[in-house]
Amino acid sequence: MRYAFSTLGLPGTPLARSAGLAAAHGYERLELRAHPEEPLHSQSPPADRTAGLRTLTRSGVGVLGVAGYAKVAAPGADGPVLAELRALVRLAADLEAPYVRVFPGGAGLPGPLADANAVRRLREAAPYAERHGVRILLETHDSHRTGADAARVLDAVGHPAAGALWDVLHTWLGGERPDESRRRLGPHLGYLQVKDVASADDLTPVPLGAGVLPLGGAVAGTPADGWLCWEYERRWYPGAAELAGPQLARGRAHLEGLVVHGDQAE
Repeated sequence: MRYAFSTLGLPGTPLARSAGLAAAHGYERLELRAHPEEPLHSQSPPADRTAGLRTLTRSGVGVLGVAGYAKVAAPGADGPVLAELRALVRLAADLEAPYVRVFPGGAGLPGPLADANAVRRLREAAPYAERHGVRILLETHDSHRTGADAARVLDAVGHPAAGALWDVLHTWLGGERPDESRRRLGPHLGYLQVKDVASADDLTPVPLGAGVLPLGGAVAGTPADGWLCWEYERRWYPGAAELAGPQLARGRAHLEGLVVHGDQAE
């Protein structure tokens, strides 16, 4: 199994420090939050991208995915969404990252219309991503929070450069069992995003294994060469404990236990 963590847990942190923490605690890659608050985002100039890749290479850490904020099912014209998708794909390619994360964002729309928006835009963007060696992953989130929701879109897209990012929190909130999520996402799955929370009413992040999410069931069946990415949402919950070295080490150890023991580790 291969391990990564999201820089959402280290808001505003210089790239060298994030990469250093990853390298020191057994994480091979980072999921980079692509937002203007962070060191690198879709409007970063070429010199910053080159310097960022150099920093990562020196640390021996790669980028698993660029976590963008494009909303493929959202209302409105296609043009701005497609431009944002292309910009995120270029950033991922410049950082030698295989994946770009996007959101559905179709809340408030009738389900069929939200699906149609997402399918149309992903069909348009997928060939561009493929030419750049990047796969666009639709996260199980907001209007499409279950594996069934995401798979319904991706089955209709039917392109290998459009896949799924499985966020365990949202499929659980959507009432979907881990085995069902995995069955639904099937060949679409890019990687698994793990986290833990105290309850459905309190989504403040807690250390892996200290909350209620069915992480063992989610991890079970992940391919031996698959990726587990810990997304600790400290950016949205500043009162949460800092994501420091000891917590990263314990989190990785917990994930290793889940990989070995599956549901028995819960």
